[in-house]
Amino acid sequence: MEGRPQRRARLRGERQAAEASAAAALARKRRVQYLTLGAFAAVAVIVALIVISQSGGDDNEGGGAPSNIGGTARVDSELQGIPQNGQTLGEASAPVTITEFGDPQCPVCAAFAEQIAPQLIDDEVKGGAAKLTFEPYLIIGPDSTPAMKAALAAGEQSRFWNYLQLFYANQGAENSGYVTDEFLTSIAEAAQVPNLDQWNESRNDSKWDAVLAQGTSQAESFGFNGTPSIVVKGPHGEKALSGFGLGEIEATIQQVG
Repeated sequence: MEGRPQRRARLRGERQAAEASAAAALARKRRVQYLTLGAFAAVAVIVALIVISQSGGDDNEGGGAPSNIGGTARVDSELQGIPQNGQTLGEASAPVTITEFGDPQCPVCAAFAEQIAPQLIDDEVKGGAAKLTFEPYLIIGPDSTPAMKAALAAGEQSRFWNYLQLFYANQGAENSGYVTDEFLTSIAEAAQVPNLDQWNESRNDSKWDAVLAQGTSQAESFGFNGTPSIVVKGPHGEKALSGFGLGEIEATIQQVG
């Protein structure tokens, strides 16, 4: 027979179990709400960036036209005085590395290049807090490959970021055929690649295939399935970001730096 003390203990245990179950259910409900809100926010950001990138403007008048390369003065101003080494922009001694995985044809990458990267460069790269590097993650289509190889070849002459930023500023419609030899050469000229003959020979070299494959492999190792995707690495850790907003990137630099 159950005595009074045992009964009180049993009832107390049942009550505590019921309270714990209710608290867990409430926590699950809140997590679902937060995830839903986060998903809607992420979609809203991406849509906004696509609209920005496709709406054009004074710095994006080229639209894939070799005779109308725009944005040169803006890009020169953004990158002036910052050292470049291959795909890396910034001081080699910078403690934090920001890696962008991207595709030259990606319209959201173009919006990132025009709306977020300039402030990131100004805030973090110019002062030596971080360096910015780019890894190819080509997911748009066949025209992405010659475009990326052209940028990599420009990097051999320390003009990778000038080339890439100008490509984005003059990006045409995805896989529309605008990535021609004439267009790529016009971007190289606007980016002031010193030796165009060397660049032209290099961009057609099969050596870049391994670089493209490596970039894809790295992106997939982080679980990425879209561009741009960002990884921030410093003395105190490495973090693959779920978004690519300026605030999130700069907060992460502070965390890992």
